[in-house]
Amino acid sequence: MFENLTNRLESIFSKLKQAPSLTKDQVDSGLVEIRKALLEADVSLQVAKNFIEKVKPKAIGQEIIESTSPGQMVVKIVNDQLIELLGKKQEDINLKASSPISLLMLGLQGSGKTTTSAKIAYFIERKYKKKCMLVSLDVYRPAAQEQLKILADANNILNLPIVQNQKPTEIASRAINAAKINGADVIIFDTAGRTQIDLNMMTEIKQIKSLVKPTETILVADSLTGQIAVNVAGEFNNAINISSIILTRVDGDGRGGAALSMKEVTGKPIKFIGMGEKIDDLDVFHPERIAKRILGMGDIVSLVEKASKDLSEKKIKETEEQIKDGIFTMDSYLSQLRQMKKMGGMNSVMSLLPGANKIKKQMENSSIDEKMLTDNEAIILSMTKKEREDPKIISGSRRKRISQGAGVDVAKINKLIKQFKMMSDMMKKMSKGKKIPSGVLPDEIMNQLK
Repeated sequence: MFENLTNRLESIFSKLKQAPSLTKDQVDSGLVEIRKALLEADVSLQVAKNFIEKVKPKAIGQEIIESTSPGQMVVKIVNDQLIELLGKKQEDINLKASSPISLLMLGLQGSGKTTTSAKIAYFIERKYKKKCMLVSLDVYRPAAQEQLKILADANNILNLPIVQNQKPTEIASRAINAAKINGADVIIFDTAGRTQIDLNMMTEIKQIKSLVKPTETILVADSLTGQIAVNVAGEFNNAINISSIILTRVDGDGRGGAALSMKEVTGKPIKFIGMGEKIDDLDVFHPERIAKRILGMGDIVSLVEKASKDLSEKKIKETEEQIKDGIFTMDSYLSQLRQMKKMGGMNSVMSLLPGANKIKKQMENSSIDEKMLTDNEAIILSMTKKEREDPKIISGSRRKRISQGAGVDVAKINKLIKQFKMMSDMMKKMSKGKKIPSGVLPDEIMNQLK
């Protein structure tokens, strides 16, 4: 997400940071480039114009001109304005009402609304410990109700039994009664989508909204459609008065214009972003963290949260002790590889690190890909217990045996052993309190990965 915009902004800021002092003309020129970068990222013209108008008076102020690091000050001003553009602060989903609480999901057909409805239910049950019930009000799209039922059953979420030939308002009324009987705290209504906004669609949604009285009327929008998604959000908000937005397919959106325009156009917060197809691929939207990602500063907080989600307290403590003692075996390395796969793979992890784009380029230049994780796992699993504990004993004949067991050539085993040695050396340095380079992977590490 935001890959193209991040590349452009990093290039612009690099020039500004190199200057020992900045003139008004240099700042003006930089702001023109930032405006172009925003437009190329599919940010709407008015939003880009407003953004620059708010940044400009701060960026050409006396404080910047006289600063000892003017380029860095400009970055801070842009960062602060990005946070404001994205929504200032993270906002929780509104569940403040008497049970059963209703959430109304809206969106065009193909926006990922049904899948997102299941993801929201899964999220609420795990974070808030509230029992959810999924209800499909889509009686138009073939198998739409069955799709939601399959998702609900696969993830042990309560769902309203399907009754044929009922109208959406009849289904909604039945759902409220069923929720009370089944002890559901939250009802998530998945409304019908259309290929385009029409009067009948809006009329039906207004009737349903009046009946279920939702605490949240959530628009689900496909970020890949860029300004179309922003226009749809504006139309839905004018007609229905939405309360919040969920952006889907954000992981495939290299521009990010929809995310940057939504809040300003609708005045409503983005509360979640969909980052994949799995049931837990739904991230809380943090404006400050997203702004840092856009500016190439990384998002270490999200990375830690992502890792801790799949790790038990015991496992975290064990890892801490290993680092402290400088202990690192092939089993430790295998555990790290599996954890990285759980977190979405190498690209997913790297995208949250400072200097992510530079790291990605280094990985591409070194021909490092996701398959490396799978190959390395197979190699380690083909080793004996002794070999995992002490890789130094892995001779030529042992490497040949391991290569046959893992189904890879010996060259990949040699590469893994080099990587392991590098990781082991890093652990020893960390146990002695030495700093490990951050931001961009050092050349010595990249050479080991080649």
